[in-house]
Amino acid sequence: MVTEQDVTNAVVELLRKTVVRLPQDVEDALRKAYASETDEVPKMQLKAIVDNIDMAIKGNTPMCQDTGVTIFYAALPKDCKVDVGKGIVEGVRKATKEVPLRPNAVHPVTRKNPGDNVGEKMPYINWRIHDKDYIEITVMTKGAGSENMSQLAMLTPSQGLKGIKEFVLNAVLRAGSNPCPPTILGVGIGGSSDIAMKLAKEALLRPINERHKDPEMAKLETELLEAINMLGIGPMGLGGKTTCLGLNIEYAYCHTASLPVGLNVQCWAGRRGTVRIHPDGKLAYPTHER
Repeated sequence: MVTEQDVTNAVVELLRKTVVRLPQDVEDALRKAYASETDEVPKMQLKAIVDNIDMAIKGNTPMCQDTGVTIFYAALPKDCKVDVGKGIVEGVRKATKEVPLRPNAVHPVTRKNPGDNVGEKMPYINWRIHDKDYIEITVMTKGAGSENMSQLAMLTPSQGLKGIKEFVLNAVLRAGSNPCPPTILGVGIGGSSDIAMKLAKEALLRPINERHKDPEMAKLETELLEAINMLGIGPMGLGGKTTCLGLNIEYAYCHTASLPVGLNVQCWAGRRGTVRIHPDGKLAYPTHER
């Protein structure tokens, strides 16, 4: 039987894996960008990123000093009797000391820092129930440099597809080098203002080499990615072929008089990870299979 302590231990190891090693799709995209770059200056920057990835794995240390805030997505069996939320919170507190993670979570007004990445609604946990017999916990560690570049646009339906493209491209242009490109972009279309932003962040959970199952959305993902990489911003704003590693879209139906579009920006260190805690206590890490 799974216990609260099992959840805590699983979260500590999940966070260790997530901040040290990138998902395979992100690492592959960075190595591909480095191999294909012909301009010497951005190629040197991409080499520094690739070398950094290798050093983090070798030293088992976080790949970036900004280990972000922790955003969780937890899926529970219908008959789950474990206090998963408490286990996650204790896991974050323990991982902050043991991994270690930089203590980033502060009071939004007083800026008081408790020092353990735990505070009001942080870590933030999104909940759902599924029909499996295991607990599945996904984490995204989100740094401020990229998060600060995220935006929401409340477009009118008449602006349509053109308006969506203009909003995303202009947002990337304004962001420039600030989010540590090459970036990964999540776009949420539809719903309402809060739903669009939620979808944009959730879009970052999908591997960047997987297109949307809706053909129209898949086409828009490809068109936006190609357009962004023609902007010439490049790694850390130094020019070159690769400004964006991948762009994913999620959408929801919306009001007939509304067209919300959310953009969530992720830096090159697109850190995400998943752990499954089976009824016998065994752990599996599906997004870190090699």
